[in-house]
Amino acid sequence: MKFMPNMKKKNNKKGIILLSSGLDSYISLSEAIKTIDITLALTFDYGQKAAEDEINAAKKIADKYKIEHKVIKLPFLKESTNNSLTNENKSLEFKNLDVNSMKAVWVPNRNGLFLNIAAMYCDAYNIDYIIFGANKEEAGTFSDNSVEFNNIANEFFKYSTLKRPSVISPVINLEKFEIINLGIENKVDFSLLKSCYNSSDNENKKHCKKCESCKRLYNAILKSNDKSLINLIF
Repeated sequence: MKFMPNMKKKNNKKGIILLSSGLDSYISLSEAIKTIDITLALTFDYGQKAAEDEINAAKKIADKYKIEHKVIKLPFLKESTNNSLTNENKSLEFKNLDVNSMKAVWVPNRNGLFLNIAAMYCDAYNIDYIIFGANKEEAGTFSDNSVEFNNIANEFFKYSTLKRPSVISPVINLEKFEIINLGIENKVDFSLLKSCYNSSDNENKKHCKKCESCKRLYNAILKSNDKSLINLIF
């Protein structure tokens, strides 16, 4: 079961997507756009090491789907937190995916903040849905990827906005390898993907294989229906 509205074909409902250029947001876009007119993509620059790569990749994805792309700068997130995503002195390389790797890349209330900013745009531009790349696998360690978080966000916006947008998470009940399989089914261009937390040295080295996100992606590809994606992405 996917967290999508019960629509069999596209209608006049509009959507906004939180587009990081990572696997979850990219495949969520490819699924949601089947039934929702997605008019705006937001990418957030909060001082993360891969910000430039993510912004460039997200713009290419948005351009592919002919969606307006905006970059929202949130420098205070880097200034007010101390994590491996933003701190140049902290490594993003982990041997195992566990509670320590989770804590190292945790940015307090990041998804909550992103959703609230998107909800503001919904009110301003009469947008019905916020597309959010929450997923089952990361919900196990990141509570702001969970079904419960998604449901609470929907309740919150009933009071904080006039538009009362719904948060839609197309892959919220899927593991990473299932998300890849959905992307294969939707014929996405995986060469546009940028899931790595590290900044790439050049265009030919998109993913480091060592950060938490890369490890999840690599393991998922091994379980997916197209293992050749490893050569394309890494």
